[in-house]
Amino acid sequence: QVQLVESGGGLVQAGGSLRLSCASSRSIFSINVMGWYRQAPGKQRELVARITRGGSTNYADSVKDRFIISRDNAKNTVCLQINNLKPEDTAVYYCNALVGYNPTDYWGQGTQVTVSS
Repeated sequence: QVQLVESGGGLVQAGGSLRLSCASSRSIFSINVMGWYRQAPGKQRELVARITRGGSTNYADSVKDRFIISRDNAKNTVCLQINNLKPEDTAVYYCNALVGYNPTDYWGQGTQVTVSS
C-alpha cells in the first residue's frame, strides 16, 4: 500500500511557475514508476510526466521544455516544476505510483492548478 499526498497547486497568471510535490508513504526506491497526470474539466486524465526508479523520464509533447519531473530519494518525494504556465494547463494534477511485479496503480487526491490569462 502506498499513500501519495500532493501539494503546491494554486492560482497563477499565465507565464508564471509552480512547483508541485508528491510525498510517498513508501520509499520511492521500491516504486517502479512515479508520474504526474492531469485532468481538465470535461477531459480524460492524461499523462504529463513520469520518472522511473532508474531516473529515466518522459513527458507529454504539450509540456516538453516547460515541465521538469524530479525525485528526492531522501525525502521520498517526486516534484514537478511547471514553468511558463498557460491557461490550457489548468487542471487537477494527480500523482501516480506504479508498484510491484504485477504493477498496481496508486493515486493521490489531486491538487488544483488554475492559470489565468
